[in-house]
Amino acid sequence: RRLPPTLRALSHRHFRLWFFGQGLSLVGTWMQTMAQQVLVYRLTGSAAALGVITAIGLIPVLPLSLWGGSIADRAPRRTVILLAQTAMMLQAFILAWLSWTGAVQIWHVYLMALLLAAAQAIDLPARQAFIVDMVDGKDDLTNAIALNSAIFNGARALGPAMAGALVAAVGEAPAFFANGLSFVAVIISLVMMRNLPAAP
Repeated sequence: RRLPPTLRALSHRHFRLWFFGQGLSLVGTWMQTMAQQVLVYRLTGSAAALGVITAIGLIPVLPLSLWGGSIADRAPRRTVILLAQTAMMLQAFILAWLSWTGAVQIWHVYLMALLLAAAQAIDLPARQAFIVDMVDGKDDLTNAIALNSAIFNGARALGPAMAGALVAAVGEAPAFFANGLSFVAVIISLVMMRNLPAAP
């Protein structure tokens, strides 16, 4: 069936897989961001610690984003994204386990936030460039970029709301675990893609 103009990029199989897989993953990431802030405040009772955790998330962005852009130009982008998404999934599961066992300390949260930010800094340039690989030709590229932005902004609204309800009901650990599971969706979508353009 013919898709409406606002969704025409979904006619491309690769982008369709990415749209739904990445959409779930982004919701999970925003859930972790919200739950992480609650956990930091619960452990420290300090508003300053909330500023620290935010600052830690920004430290790797500038140096590693430049390196990440270079990697995205030289290596298969799907491979780069797979490795980065796997690293983010592992840190989410580690944080969930530490929270569930009650062993979590503030330095654990800081370290996991630093690792997450480092993986995101490598992942983001490859993820943005990967849109070109998933859409054949240029006719639907603008629409694909718009839809990619839409799932990001939609997840930013939905993720914290879901995390707030989950944390209030059962605590932070399930939110971290849900984030870890959400990465499975995007990893599966990447594995299912075939005949992508070769790396430069």
